[in-house]
Amino acid sequence: MNERTVLPPNPVALRLGYAGLIPFVLGTILTWLVRDEAHVYAVRGLTNYAAVIVSFLGAIHWGLAFRQSIPSPSPYVWGVVPSLVAWVASMMQPDAGLVVHGVMLIVCYLVDRRLYPAMGAGAWLTLRFRLSAVAALCCFLAAQATLF
Repeated sequence: MNERTVLPPNPVALRLGYAGLIPFVLGTILTWLVRDEAHVYAVRGLTNYAAVIVSFLGAIHWGLAFRQSIPSPSPYVWGVVPSLVAWVASMMQPDAGLVVHGVMLIVCYLVDRRLYPAMGAGAWLTLRFRLSAVAALCCFLAAQATLF
């Protein structure tokens, strides 16, 4: 298999990808509904989960780069950036950190939209768009909930 081989979305991966939105949606709902004493836990849980997912999106580039016959350093460098940004965002105040996570989800998608086709993963972009849009929206809505 070379780097141009198109990888169609696996049905199990599709289901698991959508299931991965559950913590985003549930976490966002909880940030708006729970009492003050539980609010910090809902926000922290969502922030930590967003950091894990943003880090995962960067790590995918390492996996794709491993498939290249002549590896470029670019996927490895980019693959580390999301986790470093997510780490910093996790230490910020939740209203700002969640916005950074939301922006990073969008940035990761935009980078993937540019790089995935050349790495044989272009067929995954529809799923990536859907998951990133919902996850980013959840981060933005939850950030708003921390202001009240």
